[in-house]
Amino acid sequence: MSDLSQIVKAYDVRGTVPDQWDERVAEALGVAFAQVLAASGEPDGAVVIGHDMRATGPGLAAAFAAGVRAEGRAVVEIGLASTDMLYYASGALGLPGAMFTASHNPAQYNGIKLCRSGARPVGQDTGLAEIRQRAQRMLDAGTRAGAPVGAAERRDLLGDYAGHLRKLVDLSGVRPLKVVVDAGNGMGGYTVPSVLGEAALQALPLEIVPLYFELDGTFPNHEANPLDPRNLVDLQRAVVEHGADVGLAFDGDADRCFVIDERGEPVSPSAVTALVAARELAKHPGATVIHNLITSSAVPEIIREHGGEPVVARVGHSFIKAEMARTNAVFGGEHSAHYYFRDFWFADTGMLAAMHTLAALGEQSLPLSVLAAEYERYVASGEINSTVADQAAKVAEVRAAYPDAEVDELDGLTLRFPDGAWVNLRASNTEPLLRLNVEAPTVERMTALRDEVLDRVRR
Repeated sequence: MSDLSQIVKAYDVRGTVPDQWDERVAEALGVAFAQVLAASGEPDGAVVIGHDMRATGPGLAAAFAAGVRAEGRAVVEIGLASTDMLYYASGALGLPGAMFTASHNPAQYNGIKLCRSGARPVGQDTGLAEIRQRAQRMLDAGTRAGAPVGAAERRDLLGDYAGHLRKLVDLSGVRPLKVVVDAGNGMGGYTVPSVLGEAALQALPLEIVPLYFELDGTFPNHEANPLDPRNLVDLQRAVVEHGADVGLAFDGDADRCFVIDERGEPVSPSAVTALVAARELAKHPGATVIHNLITSSAVPEIIREHGGEPVVARVGHSFIKAEMARTNAVFGGEHSAHYYFRDFWFADTGMLAAMHTLAALGEQSLPLSVLAAEYERYVASGEINSTVADQAAKVAEVRAAYPDAEVDELDGLTLRFPDGAWVNLRASNTEPLLRLNVEAPTVERMTALRDEVLDRVRR
């Protein structure tokens, strides 16, 4: 018997196959999703379903589709897709969707990202908890879905997705750029050729140097998780060896994008957030831009300098998307390299952020390292995890150690200091970890503050 509380997380479904979940569970989740859509007044339309390159994806997606169809809803199967391609389908077709992916997790994992029509997110408080409860009751009772009633349709939306992105960012007039792309054997190897490469509808002045474009859910070269610096090493080396202007790294489902400059050095997601924000504000003066609590202090500074209104949100896509919708924000960025666009149904797309970066680089003559330096003003530690027995006690201890700091508890504990330095300490929701981020005006100040806090957390 499957315990769905182990795999239904705050934002999505995620677990190992077949020991934590299998096609039987996928079918029950399909039934439950269709029931929740009906109960919440979602129009009686189809559900669009896609999957990434993992070997278990087609079977899980088909079982989920059978569950949806048993409840009388049709399905539109788009087959192989990146997560942002599924969001495109949901937005363009006006349909709820299900994307089968475990993002950057290892090969034995798979999962589902669910959305309502228009790519609106489904999380614990917006339907996911009820989906889990309904599916769990079905599994506990040993009942199965009935015969399929709803129709099934197969559609290829890759070209439409690529065309939509190319309308949002015009790269046809940029200077010639050599771009190394590390797809990590994930879905970037499927989408990049159609958006930027040889399969594009219109030739672009881009020379794409592909790394690991072969779709392989076993990830034979490295994990498709660019947040881990070890997984950027091949891209960094290739950028320098090829004399490239820029490197791009996508995660497994290609909804996140990391950027490497011409020296082989990473460009921080905060700098990319500020760069894209400046571009969007040039088109939409005075607009709101969302950033999460862990992005650099440079981000709200630059947003204001370009006439925008910065709004801070908690870490996590459901919080960012909620704030985007509430404020009608033009753009949102996270330190984890998720980027959200109003022109993309407030959903996240790493590809569109990559295109903005290429446009900003190609519309002027400076190398990326010089361009990015305009958006890098502080020194950051990056996220550091520590295993602790009592998260709350350690957070309280750190707070008490700095009585003169300004305190913010929007997302964990944030301490701000008069010199512009800050510390954020957040508890993991799923593991006995505390996540530390530190930023300061100088390397020396950041290092000292980081080490002080880590000493308290770990001793």
